[in-house]
Amino acid sequence: MKPQLLALVAAAAWGIGGYFEKKGLQMGNLSAQMGIALRTAMALAILGAVSFPQWKTLPQAGAKPLVMMALGGGVLAGAIGMLCFYAALKGAPLGRVMPIAFTSPLFGVLMGVWLGGETLGARELIGMLLTTGGIVLLTAK
Repeated sequence: MKPQLLALVAAAAWGIGGYFEKKGLQMGNLSAQMGIALRTAMALAILGAVSFPQWKTLPQAGAKPLVMMALGGGVLAGAIGMLCFYAALKGAPLGRVMPIAFTSPLFGVLMGVWLGGETLGARELIGMLLTTGGIVLLTAK
């Protein structure tokens, strides 16, 4: 599958999933922490099974890449980000939470420029400004 199509499927899955996550939190009167624990348990079971054939590649990766994945993906994105996202879902309408929460690509681009040596051209800057402007329009009261 082309990367752009995969990205679109991911966006749809996250957007549609967010709806069901919010409804589940509300209907079950569950805490944000319980919601993220349930979500993570389901994801771990599925991803563990899907990734099983590649587990043998872990030792060859070395320690530094694994620590970067564990801290960046596990602690920062997986725990801190998701706990904040679920607390926001529980406390505000989807139309206010989702646009702000999914500004994450803007932060990713900035990290790529700042630490990854990637370049940021006029096209990317204009796109980021338009995205930010759209989010402000969607979420301002």
